[in-house]
Amino acid sequence: MRCPSCGHEEDKVVDSRSTKENSAVRRRRECLSCGHRFTTYEYVELRPFMVVKKDGRREHYSREKVLSGLLRACEKRPVSVETLEKLVDEVEKTVSANIRDEVPTAEIGNEVMKRLAALDQVAYVRFASVYRDFKDVQQFLMELRGLLESGD
Repeated sequence: MRCPSCGHEEDKVVDSRSTKENSAVRRRRECLSCGHRFTTYEYVELRPFMVVKKDGRREHYSREKVLSGLLRACEKRPVSVETLEKLVDEVEKTVSANIRDEVPTAEIGNEVMKRLAALDQVAYVRFASVYRDFKDVQQFLMELRGLLESGD
């Protein structure tokens, strides 16, 4: 690890611990040349995969796109960003558990909607209306009926 102060490439780890969410390891380091202390974080790198869009196009999976869609769906709703980040973590773990190079967007969307329905029903309807691309009011009503029936 290169020291951000002097650029020396040797350091020692002074302290090491997991973050609150256990999603990373926080390491406190000290440069062996100048004594400058700095912090690094180690994350587990999930296996990258491609997403197959509805029209057959393929693109790299983007956590930011999923989170952005959730943030729009949860706008002015009592759902924290941290909760949404955990939701995306769960979806990523579920989707990447099946070792594949390509995942259909439908699979990712269904995992998101399953968790979002349990979290906030208004946000679920907002997300579903964009994700499912309802063609008319009847499709929208069918989705609402399904949500109401599952909530009983």
